[in-house]
Amino acid sequence: MTGTGDTAAAPEGLAEQARALAAGEVTSRRLTERALARVDAAQPTLNAFRIVRHEEALAEADAADRRLAAGERAPLLGVPVAIKDDIDLTGEPTAFGCPGDFPARPADAEVVRRLRAAGAVVVGKTNTPEIGQWPFTEGPAFGDTRNPWAPEHTPGGSSGGSAAAVAAGLVAGALGSDGAGSIRIPSAWCHLIGVKPQRGRLSTWPDPEAFRGITAHGTLTRTVADAALLLAAAAGNVEGDRHRPDPVDLAGAPGRDPGRLRIALSFRMPFTATPKRLDPRVRVRVAELAERLAALGHEIEEADPPYGLVGLSFLPRATVGVRDWSMRAPDPELLDPRTRDTARTGRLLGGPVLRAARAAEGPLRRRVGGIFRRFDVVLTPTTALPPPRIGAFEGLTSWQTDRTMIAHCPYAWPWNVLGWPGVNVPAGFTDEGLPLGAQLLGPANSEPLLLSLAAQLEADRRWDALRPPDEWWAGARADRGGAAGTQPRGPREPRAPRAPRRSGGLGAPAAES
Repeated sequence: MTGTGDTAAAPEGLAEQARALAAGEVTSRRLTERALARVDAAQPTLNAFRIVRHEEALAEADAADRRLAAGERAPLLGVPVAIKDDIDLTGEPTAFGCPGDFPARPADAEVVRRLRAAGAVVVGKTNTPEIGQWPFTEGPAFGDTRNPWAPEHTPGGSSGGSAAAVAAGLVAGALGSDGAGSIRIPSAWCHLIGVKPQRGRLSTWPDPEAFRGITAHGTLTRTVADAALLLAAAAGNVEGDRHRPDPVDLAGAPGRDPGRLRIALSFRMPFTATPKRLDPRVRVRVAELAERLAALGHEIEEADPPYGLVGLSFLPRATVGVRDWSMRAPDPELLDPRTRDTARTGRLLGGPVLRAARAAEGPLRRRVGGIFRRFDVVLTPTTALPPPRIGAFEGLTSWQTDRTMIAHCPYAWPWNVLGWPGVNVPAGFTDEGLPLGAQLLGPANSEPLLLSLAAQLEADRRWDALRPPDEWWAGARADRGGAAGTQPRGPREPRAPRAPRRSGGLGAPAAES
């Protein structure tokens, strides 16, 4: 990686950084300084971060170096990571992409507490669209977050800032959240491993559950080994969590042979009563991935999960979740009109409708889960289309936004209703150099199997060796091109990024810079 202030080679991945730190080959301060320098260089163009913690992160790095020097060891001791701005961090606001003056949070979320216990250094909080509703990361509160592979295109959403930060190499891993594909979609569009684990695998505390149970915290990384490491470090529950699945071995999964699996290849989209079409370029890349799985010894057969009317269980929970979170905004009038429309729908769909939606989950699991009597894993596209250009959703009504969003991303959300694990893996690129992804989907508690299969595919495809060009996002002109030599052409003047909030002392809130 060039253009980001490096003076010598240093390890890039989470696992490699953790190994080098434990061996004394590098210091946490050096890795953290490098991460912060990359964030600062990329922020004017890439705009991945809402909050950057310069002083606090360096202080945490120095503390990690002292612990390492004393012989202490922990899975991520001294390794820099980022978290999405819907996760609480002591002394920092949690704005979840919204405008307004949010108060500093008094305590870490449980997933952050566990990351700290594993020794991680949190360098900042990444951008997300307003209340995580959309598959693009844009908004008046922070500007436009861009895709490191192609600057005029979105990295996706809602964990778009985390995806952009990891794809660009600012950090090697980040936490995100996934309520309708919000980890898997940006991972697909940024050439990453994105894991939505079993519901409750990572605690949502201080909320007993997120978005009425459809949202799960998860990870975005470049490699499967890094995903497993970060998941294992952040996993676990507290007494107040509504969902507490049985523990599984996450860290050891990538090193295990998945065996010969029966894999269902499915291109069918769940019913949504809206027009949608699978882009032929996506179909070709996912079919090629299925061919590679067959070459690795797996049995591939086209078969579709019997989704039924799964959307009837999704819509009330999603809209009530938006209503719940919008009530935390200090000034609801500053929210996007589409957010206010969704919150009004949530008020209508609460009560008996919401209870019926939740009661339908058990029968839906039995119905959709029937496919796992014949197959071990389901392979589908992650999205139906490549990443759209920045601004493609701007100016649309709520109805138009929903239709456009569903047309791009019809595949991911049913697994949020079911609460089961899904892993995005890179599926290649369009001829224009835009990343595409595929989902490996399993039944309850199947993360170890999915990670093992993803690791086998990674060893065959070596997608982790590919990197986006850094000429534009590392401080050079944005018109020097995207991936594979493409020349980006913007349909409009880009919304300028707002300067990220800089923390003003250890744990203390600070004004916008």
